[in-house]
Amino acid sequence: MQSMNRRALTGLAVAAVMLPSAVLAADTKNQGYLVDAMTGNIVTSATTGLCVRTSDWTPARAVAQCDPDLVRKAPPPPKAAPAPKPKPAAKPKPKPKKPAMMNVELKLSVQNFDFDKATMRDDQRKEIDSWMAKAWKGVTLGAIIVTGHTDRIGSAAYNKKLSEARAQTVKDYLTSKGVDQKLIFWEGKGFANPVPVTKFCDNKMSRKQLIDCLAPNRRVDIEAVGRKPKPKPKAKPK
Repeated sequence: MQSMNRRALTGLAVAAVMLPSAVLAADTKNQGYLVDAMTGNIVTSATTGLCVRTSDWTPARAVAQCDPDLVRKAPPPPKAAPAPKPKPAAKPKPKPKKPAMMNVELKLSVQNFDFDKATMRDDQRKEIDSWMAKAWKGVTLGAIIVTGHTDRIGSAAYNKKLSEARAQTVKDYLTSKGVDQKLIFWEGKGFANPVPVTKFCDNKMSRKQLIDCLAPNRRVDIEAVGRKPKPKPKAKPK
């Protein structure tokens, strides 16, 4: 009876050693560790807390919960690439400086209109064209004043109308060359403003001589005012 009790106690002691002190889930296909047939969990030692290995255990059969140092750890997921830094806003291009401007006053006297006529000849048109091409280059026009004149032959009233007709002819020609008619102001002054040199024209001359002498008075004066960029200063010689 006593020997039976000793065997029972011994068996209970062995069983106590083999009882799991912690429940660990086990892979039933992995025979490297002792598995509880009832629960399917790996059996751990009650004294050491380590998993109980079987004779089939090899490092290749190690599992993480029992032998974490032998199990190759999965590499950590790659760190997400940092979000690209926003590009700095492009600096606005500096606005070009406006050039310094200067006032200009351009004058032309279209002389020698045919006697008692308001029409222009080709040479007079070419004179205006050349003046516009050269003198007006780079100029922003503000106003154009066109003034018609006559010689002193004839009545004041008649010459006033003739001078206005000459001014109108030149105005229309400027408009035909693309000048805004809103910028043009015109008038006729008859024979009120003669060219000084014609004071020597003597009424005692023959009519033809007098007409030829007074030709400079038969004219249209054009005055254009506006603004244009100041010329850049010349570089000083080294």
